[in-house]
Amino acid sequence: MALDKNLIAKRIAQEVQNGYYVNLGIGIPTLVANYVREDIEVEFQSENGVLGMGPFPFEGEEDADIINAGKQTITTMPGASFFDSATSFSMIRGKHVHLTILGAMEVSQNGDIANWKIPGKMVKGMGGAMDLVASAENIIVAMMHTNKEGESKILKQCTLPLTGVGCVKKVVTNLAVLEVKNNAFYLLERAPGVSVEEIQKATEGTLIIEGEIPEMAF
Repeated sequence: MALDKNLIAKRIAQEVQNGYYVNLGIGIPTLVANYVREDIEVEFQSENGVLGMGPFPFEGEEDADIINAGKQTITTMPGASFFDSATSFSMIRGKHVHLTILGAMEVSQNGDIANWKIPGKMVKGMGGAMDLVASAENIIVAMMHTNKEGESKILKQCTLPLTGVGCVKKVVTNLAVLEVKNNAFYLLERAPGVSVEEIQKATEGTLIIEGEIPEMAF
């Protein structure tokens, strides 16, 4: 069973540790706040100037003035604070964020990430992505393993314009959990019901398989 976006986010939430400051990128990463364990304290930061984001609001309880970087309405936790972009990026560039969770269109086996532009398509700009990938020391990518045509997005080399070079540490897709090291993808876990062979077929980059690969647990 390939995971949906919510289950990808739920698996990534297991990587969040007590006391972490975490930046959530646009897309699947924004869902992670919904699944963090209740017995730990985590501060979610949004680059538009929020510290202390909570899960998404229930329908009818949205506040149009409280949004994340993707312009989605959010909730805030007790003690949350709001500030300007300069302060937000001082936190990011000053390496005060323990974990950055980003979406991506492509990731290469040496940890390059492409997540901001497809040539020929209209784009507003890179935004804060370049600051996040340049400053973060622990980056996890949430993404689909293949595109709509079934072609791998887990590559030997990225084909799209790069956002950052050699910065991704781990990738969680709808098929697998992969660690990026030694210029290869190391298969750590597989989605429930997904075989190692299926993951191999969907991975263009070098895939290292060591021993029995467990299924993801939720």
